[in-house]
Amino acid sequence: MQFFSSVFKALARINKPGFSIPRLLRNQINFLSLLSLFLLIFLLIACQQSKSNNKTLKPLPQDSSIQVYFNHSQASEYQEPYREKIRKGDNLEKIIIDTISQAESTIDIAVQELRLPLIAQALTQKYQAGIKVRVILENNYSRPWSDFTSQEITKLPQRKKQKYQEFTKFVDTNEDGKLSEAEINQRDAVKIIQNSKIPLIDATADGSKGSGLMHHKFIVIDNRFVIVTSANFTLSGIHGDYSNYDSLGNANNLIKIDSVELAEIFTNEFNIMWGDGVGGKFDSKFGLQKPRRDFQQVNFGNNKLTTSFSPTSPTNLWVESSNGLIGKTLNSAVDSIDSALFVFSAQRLSNILETRHKQKVKIRTLLEPDFAYRFYSEGLDMIGVALSNKCKYELNNQPWSNPIQAVGIPLLTSGDLLHHKYAVIDKNTVITGSHNWTEAANVGNDETVLVIENPKVAAHYVREFERLYVHAEFDISRRIEKKVKQQERECVEIKSPSTFSEKVITKVDINTATVEELITLPGVGKKLAERIIQARREKNFDSLEDLERVKGIGNKMQVKLEGRVSF
Repeated sequence: MQFFSSVFKALARINKPGFSIPRLLRNQINFLSLLSLFLLIFLLIACQQSKSNNKTLKPLPQDSSIQVYFNHSQASEYQEPYREKIRKGDNLEKIIIDTISQAESTIDIAVQELRLPLIAQALTQKYQAGIKVRVILENNYSRPWSDFTSQEITKLPQRKKQKYQEFTKFVDTNEDGKLSEAEINQRDAVKIIQNSKIPLIDATADGSKGSGLMHHKFIVIDNRFVIVTSANFTLSGIHGDYSNYDSLGNANNLIKIDSVELAEIFTNEFNIMWGDGVGGKFDSKFGLQKPRRDFQQVNFGNNKLTTSFSPTSPTNLWVESSNGLIGKTLNSAVDSIDSALFVFSAQRLSNILETRHKQKVKIRTLLEPDFAYRFYSEGLDMIGVALSNKCKYELNNQPWSNPIQAVGIPLLTSGDLLHHKYAVIDKNTVITGSHNWTEAANVGNDETVLVIENPKVAAHYVREFERLYVHAEFDISRRIEKKVKQQERECVEIKSPSTFSEKVITKVDINTATVEELITLPGVGKKLAERIIQARREKNFDSLEDLERVKGIGNKMQVKLEGRVSF
């Protein structure tokens, strides 16, 4: 501040009428001084923001039965076990390992991806000590990275190639450019589990190629303790990217619950997916093969918990689905709804939020930047904007007639994502779990939704939201204004010739289209459209020939569809 005062005094002297200095030089000094001043102000603001971000907060009181943790928490600090970085946050991996270490009889884990070797080693130790351990992974992540051949690596999509490269840096502890067997056995988590003979299945254990996503992230221990988190058990999900020292990991939350009644509910979900386990009959049930179940509620201590597991068949009532539970909870809001979401594309939930907004409920929403600006983002609806996809708007798209500006994107370290899937209603009720606010999660994936009514628990989520909100950007409308104008020009230009209608309705994405969109295709009726949707739940289509998996689509139909569908 003393420097700023000196700069202002110098500028004042230079600009006094009696001060003898050439006019050109005076202008140059003024310009350089102002430039220096602006740079210093910027640095001061950045420094203050950094101090604010690193400020240690007093820990909030925890409920005796439900403990809440955040890997970006400002109320704690830990040293990462892999990069040995000291940073703010709760060590979610250690919380998981400490809970595993308490196990006396059983450990059941259902998680999309498990790549943290310390967790794998903790499971191995308990399994070798006679504890019953069972693991379920998503089939896309159930194979050790070290088993991939060079030919397979070259065929991987770019994102998975980057994951593999990150894996090799992590495992190559002596940095000689080679992965030794000893290094693999120490750091390839899935290989560690395989070597220890821990029973493991994935979402293909039902005899399919894997339907939707096995997107659960929960652990049940001793039929008593339940861990539910938004984080995958990976470096990027908990600690941070190994090759990016500044990374703090995707922003995630974890809750540890002590409840025999809730543990029984989660164990039943696990058992449905497990069937008879490894190498047995195809009696595991994933996705829509699982039986329909109603919402389940438990009360203990000061807590009221409601659970729902996805998916729900689209033929069932929406209000009975996981999104229906989310919608019902949002509808109960009287004062406020704060949500921090990885992806938000469920139109009905956006419509419910708009209704609550009209009823004077304060709505604030933070979205992951990777998804905030996409045409299907309900964040756009909330600010009253619509984006088309190749001049075609989503069916039933409904931008708000009374838009809000409290829709933002958090400022996180490059590479880190907002991976939360939670909302806080009236600072009393929390919606959380693995379930993204999408239709895919609702009708295709294995997911968990938890609704917790307890102000002490809610306070932790409120603090995390405020931490993210205070440093968020709220210029989504400005960012996409240029894109909207560009689309308006392009779509008008396409519309002028008679080919506009063809541009709009003839190209249908076979992997995302609704029944209504599919029946616009030649030769496709409602029943065939439903069979297409059912088949793609097992695996997305990648070519016209791949459509032969659907009963009723042969060579003649493929000819009709050529040029009319995309993949």
